[in-house]
Order: sequence, then structure tokens, then C-alpha cells
Amino acid sequence: MRRTQPAVGQQLWLGQMLVRLLYHYRQAATVEAAGLGYGDIRSPHLQVLAHISMKGIRLTTLATRAQLSLGAASEFVSELEELGYVERRADSVDRRAKLIVPTARGRKAFKDGAKGAARIERRWASLVGRGRFEQTVQVLERLLDSLDDAEHRSEGRAGTVSRD
Repeated sequence: MRRTQPAVGQQLWLGQMLVRLLYHYRQAATVEAAGLGYGDIRSPHLQVLAHISMKGIRLTTLATRAQLSLGAASEFVSELEELGYVERRADSVDRRAKLIVPTARGRKAFKDGAKGAARIERRWASLVGRGRFEQTVQVLERLLDSLDDAEHRSEGRAGTVSRD
């Protein structure tokens, strides 16, 4: 039991499946957002919103995490700012830098979005069975945690000076 096969002799690899699942997830999420009163949020906005925390994020970090050019990330942030979901504030650590933080409307959208995400997950679980879906989520969480841990360890080594 390997993977979904789009054509005889071809199989999808994990990366291909993740990209396709993300496409389907974003489509479902924009429908959910519209149903919750956020019809002005488009699928590309989700790529940016997914990386904004309540504490805020610098534009350069956001662009890197969202895998966007700095210009594209700035454009999406400006759109979200005009729509009232985020604002730019001075970073308390470095007053020259700006943090992108959710506004009151943005915080409400995040809270409401969690309800929409839960509905999407319930729908998807019904397609493959709740137990299998939950097991898949747990495996993906463990994999993501392991990869994040490895990345942080690697970043720590990159900043150290070798004594060799």
C-alpha cells in the first residue's frame, strides 16, 4: 500500500502530497473564512497569516518562513493591513525594525479560524476514518517537531566558532 497513483507506474511522493493537501486545505479554509464573515481573505493571504503570531513577526522572517520574496511578503502584509487584519508596530527590541502583529480584527479572525479549521479536520477525518486521520496528524506532529529540533540545533552550531 504505497501511495495514491495518478497513472500506471507513477506514484506521488510525500512532498507532492503535502503540496496538494495544502492546496485543498487553503481552498477549504477560504470557504470557511467567507462563511465566518471574512470573505476578503484570499488563499495567498493564508500563506502569510499562518506565520503571524500574537507577539508579531518581522517582515524578513515572515518572508523566509512563507517562502516569499521580501517584496511579495510586503505586498501581502500591506493588503492585510488595508483589510484591518494586521498592523506594523515598532519592535521593542530594535526600534528601527517593525513587527507585523494582528489587530483586534485579526485576533478575532484567528480565533474564528480555529473553528473553521476544526470543521475542515472533521470533514477530512470522515473521508479516511477518524482513527487513521488522528494517527496521521500525530505522525506529522512528531516529524515536524523532530525537524524543527534538528533545525534549531543546526542553527545553534552555525553561530558557534570552532576551536579546531
